[in-house]
Amino acid sequence: MPLRALGIIAWSAASLGLMALGLALAWPSPRARGGWRRVVVRGWGRGLAAILGLRIEVEGTAPAPPFFLVSNHLSYVDAVVYAAVAPGRFVAKREVRGWPGIGILAWMAGTIFIDRGAPRDALRVQRHLASAYEAGEGVLVFAEATSSEGRRVLPFRPALLDWAARTGRPVHHASISYRTPAGAEPAHQSICWWGDMTFGPHFLGLCRLPSATASVTFGAASLTGEDRRTLAAALQRAVAGHFIPVVGD
Repeated sequence: MPLRALGIIAWSAASLGLMALGLALAWPSPRARGGWRRVVVRGWGRGLAAILGLRIEVEGTAPAPPFFLVSNHLSYVDAVVYAAVAPGRFVAKREVRGWPGIGILAWMAGTIFIDRGAPRDALRVQRHLASAYEAGEGVLVFAEATSSEGRRVLPFRPALLDWAARTGRPVHHASISYRTPAGAEPAHQSICWWGDMTFGPHFLGLCRLPSATASVTFGAASLTGEDRRTLAAALQRAVAGHFIPVVGD
């Protein structure tokens, strides 16, 4: 196993211990729990980026909590990048909860899990999004509801935007992209996780990259919408407008 993989496992285990200790001490106060989560999640993200040799370039300004942020989705690496630059509570598919090691860390970091196969589960998730926002935390939704090779921004699913549309809450937007150095495996194959790729071989290949760069662009202005479909379409156009394709046509 590459040394980077061992470093990632060790760093994640240490972050898990810090998270557990802090949450136990801060349990009586939801805002204190949220603040501790942000500190540990940011440290986890920055540490993993350093171990992976992943340089993060940021254009624009990350929103301050509480925030509702949507982004395109390319890989599980997206969580590392956003944890480092805009820590908040992610929405992830339910299957992630069962991943060895990653699942427990995601749960303790406040990840909100959704059953993509049950459309009505979006109602429960929206209640959690609203509670997190009202508690002063940031929430991040990968609005395509799937990851891709980074050729273009896919249509945004409107279900998880219903609460923001109904309440008039501002929704921030960001795009993420990756590139690898000349001579290395292309980013759409080595970093983006899509199609029928399996986690183990992909993760080990990621750890063998000499270096990589993640580019995050935060939109200049938040958006609101009268209904979730209008809001989803407006956000998709905004993200597509500053997205840097990972692979061209």
